[in-house]
Order: sequence, then structure tokens, then C-alpha cells
Amino acid sequence: GYINQICPADFVVGPFFVCVSPADAQPTEAEREIWEEVDVVLKDAKAILDELQAYKGAGPDIREAIQNPNDEALQEKAWAAVVPLVGKLKKFYEFSQRLEAALHSLLGALTSETYSDPTQHLEREQALARQFAEILHFTLRFDELKMTNPAIQNDFSYYRRTLSRMRINNVPAEGENEVNNELANRISLFYADATPMLKTLSDGTTKFVSENKNLPIENTTDCLSTMASVCKVMLETPEYRSRFTSEDTVSFCLRVMVGVIILYDYVHPVGAFAKSSKIDMKGCIKVLKDQPPNSVEGLLNALRYTTKHLNDESTNKTIKSMLQ
Repeated sequence: GYINQICPADFVVGPFFVCVSPADAQPTEAEREIWEEVDVVLKDAKAILDELQAYKGAGPDIREAIQNPNDEALQEKAWAAVVPLVGKLKKFYEFSQRLEAALHSLLGALTSETYSDPTQHLEREQALARQFAEILHFTLRFDELKMTNPAIQNDFSYYRRTLSRMRINNVPAEGENEVNNELANRISLFYADATPMLKTLSDGTTKFVSENKNLPIENTTDCLSTMASVCKVMLETPEYRSRFTSEDTVSFCLRVMVGVIILYDYVHPVGAFAKSSKIDMKGCIKVLKDQPPNSVEGLLNALRYTTKHLNDESTNKTIKSMLQ
């Protein structure tokens, strides 16, 4: 009975456990086409995270070049260091576009009118729900790594400054074919955001909702709030928590929970923090605060800085102070 009070969707926890446990949920025939399309994108996600984690930046070379503006050799050395890095940054940005397209397909399936409520969608389309969870997990992990790596923006702005200087001086730049000006503007905007992947997904979800005016908005928000309560219940209930095989599963659940909260906050007319929100925000924040502090700082920051409605007048004071 206790769980039912906090999560009317308790009966979904059993089947949905598949979505948060590493075991592969196999797609049904109905899901297969979309599943395969998204699988191709997810297969590349791990390599992207590995590359981002290993991204060291060209800081020392750039500093040397700036401090010795007349030393041609140092200018060339910095440029040679930055060009391949910009190739990586471009690749990450292009991946964000692929990820958004994959999210779009999944939302289409998980919110369609095939089933009467979100719980049924998550039960009958476990393989797709699992992929949706994996996209969110990737997104929050990417943004955690990006947030702690100032080299990314420094490298890119140095690249742009140098490129424009070369153009003024009519120096042919071999790195220019990598990134034209219009693309450079988009990439700059992408990395200027504290949490660029989340921003991409939030905008993508908002776009999905506005493009599907005939679809009740609840189809989308209920799917998100159901996933949030499932993650919360699994994290705060000892009997479920004890079934987690590793800490990785815990961090997976935490990231998915925060991801769906943020998407909900963007898409729902009054957001995740309002009284009428279907997400128990106090409960979710409490679950985050109960983890070892260094492991969730990035997730708390995502709630602080990437949500849309946290600072609204109507947001409960307790919730605001929990996130101080």
C-alpha cells in the first residue's frame, strides 16, 4: 500500500524495471522500425562520450601563441593543435542533431494514440522506453562532462578568432573546409549553453509538441511524469534499490529522472514545479540529495540552470530552498 500512495503507477514498476536494468529489452514487431533507427544513433553515443571525456584542449599552445603574437612558429603550432579539436567539436554538435531526430521518432511512438495511457505505452513498448531512457542518460552524462571542461569554448573561440584574422589577411586556412561561418555560429551557440545536449532535447520536445497540435499535450507530459515517478520510486524504495546490480544502474536512474523532469518543465504549460505538476518535485530532489554529494552535483545544477520554471513566482519556496 505504501508505494501506491507515492506512485499510482506502481504496477508499471515491475515491467518498467526492464527499462532501467541493463538487460536488453527486445523490440516487438511494431516497435522494430523505430527501434532500429534509434539503435544506430545510440551505438555511436558511447564513442562520443569517450572522446569528450578524453578531450584535453589546446590551452597551453593557445596561451603561448597569444603571449608571443609575432612568433610565427607558435601561431602555427596552436593552429595545428586546434584544427583537429574543432573537428571533434563539430562531430559532437552534429551528433546532437541526430540525437534530436531520434528523440523525435521515439516521442512519436510513445505518445501516439495507440494506447489509452502512458503506463500502457511504457509497458507495451519497453524497448522504445528503454531507448528513450538511454538518450536521456547520454545527454546528462555529456553535459556533466562538458560543464567541467572549459577548454571546449576556449578552443572554439580561438579557432574563430584565428580564422577571421586569416580571412582578413587572405591566408588560405586548411581548417576552414571543416566549418563554414554559418555552421560556426550554430556550433558557438550550442557550446555557449551550460547544458547543450539537454537544451537540444528540450527544444526538440517543445518542437515535437507544437508540430503535433492534434495530439493532447498530456500524452507527452504524462509519459514524462510517469517515467520520473518510476525512477524516483525505484531509487527510494529499498526493495527495488537492492535489486540494482551496480552503482551504474543508480546513476542511470538518476540521470533519466532529471532528464524527464527537465523535458516536462519545458513542455508542460505551467512546468514541473507548479502545484498542479504531476511530478513530485520535493520527492525527486530529496532522492538526489540522499546520494553521495559529489556524484549528483551536475544533476542538481541541471535542475538549477536548465529548467524553465524554477524561478517562477508560483514555485513552492521549499523546492527553491532545497535547490539553493
